[in-house]
Amino acid sequence: MPTSVADRFLRYVVIDTQSDASSPSQPSTKKQLDLARLLVEELLAVGITDAHLDEHGYVYATVPSNSAKPDVPVICFCAHMDTAPDFSGTNVKPQMLKAYSGGDIVLPGSSGRVIREADHPVLRSLVGHDIITTDGTTLLGADDKAGVAEIVAAAEFLLRNPHIKHGTIRILFTPDEEIGRGVDKVDFEKLGARFGYTMDGSTAGEIEDESFSADAVEIAITGVAIHPGFAFGKMENAIRIVGDIIARLPKELTPETTKDRDGFIHPTDVAGAMEGASLSLIVRDFTEDGLKEKEALLEGIVKGVMENYPGSTHTFSVREQYRNMKVMLDRNPEIVEYAVEAVRRAGLTPKLGAIRGGTDGSRLSFMGLPTANIFAGGHAFHSPLEFVSIQNMEKAVETIVELAGLWEERA
Repeated sequence: MPTSVADRFLRYVVIDTQSDASSPSQPSTKKQLDLARLLVEELLAVGITDAHLDEHGYVYATVPSNSAKPDVPVICFCAHMDTAPDFSGTNVKPQMLKAYSGGDIVLPGSSGRVIREADHPVLRSLVGHDIITTDGTTLLGADDKAGVAEIVAAAEFLLRNPHIKHGTIRILFTPDEEIGRGVDKVDFEKLGARFGYTMDGSTAGEIEDESFSADAVEIAITGVAIHPGFAFGKMENAIRIVGDIIARLPKELTPETTKDRDGFIHPTDVAGAMEGASLSLIVRDFTEDGLKEKEALLEGIVKGVMENYPGSTHTFSVREQYRNMKVMLDRNPEIVEYAVEAVRRAGLTPKLGAIRGGTDGSRLSFMGLPTANIFAGGHAFHSPLEFVSIQNMEKAVETIVELAGLWEERA
């Protein structure tokens, strides 16, 4: 008997795979390899002969073509194995709520943690579904272990049903997506795919062909340190300087006050002491011009603050993280067109949208593998309120299968 996508998912989420941005290694945490090794075992068990883990923590595998057509493009399905550093992923205790009847969901392990229908209106569409949550003490890891489970389940289904004709399908599971390094060391020659799909979205039926463009900003302050008892007119406290910069950030440009196609400036880390401090931020916008405007605004704020501290110095550096994948997808419209049709054939209403974030696909698209993003069914990512519908994961599996068939059908 084939293993259900839910059973696979429940196996995967109890493995701690949290990534660590402070680690210079690849993968950033060795515990990600625990899941990677299990995935290789499971892929080999379903009949994929070339499944393997490479030295950088990537899992590669191939579902061979069973089509007589010579020109079916090789497509890739990708998902990431790591979970976000934002909240603990250790000792995950998944809970299953069968035949959800509506209303708020109280999480048993943490007093006061409730998935409220008012905050998550998608719950109204999940009445009757079987919903998986945590106990409220950790995140769940549906981002993106739901996508991982769906790809493995779809591969098993295709291998068990050879009457469904498809071209060569490449599978790629990545580490460190949550810290922006997910595709740093992908071997594209080995991958050998022309087009791709990340299974890393949320609501059932959604296809995302657009993402934020993203940069990281690092600000380093060197203050003037002196004994506080003799500081009058001399001390310039680097911690206070950083605090002044944060205080001047526009409230209307924060993640909590923006939505839809609004961009934002978001401080993510503060560290230091009186003599030296640092501030890390991320800047997001859907257009390159919008990104540069926000970075210019931020730099202007920093310079304005520094005028009040003439004895101190600073550095301001910008590092590109990823760019809006729509630029590349618009050159290959069939990628999204086929995804729309596959969602429809899976019995759902397709909905095109933009990601207020990024996926491995954002970077893959600019590295030569145009890649759209497809729903995986999870919600409230990066938080202890995370949840996923089993039925929607099954629909994601159907969508993968339909997509595989579509590329062969229309070759």
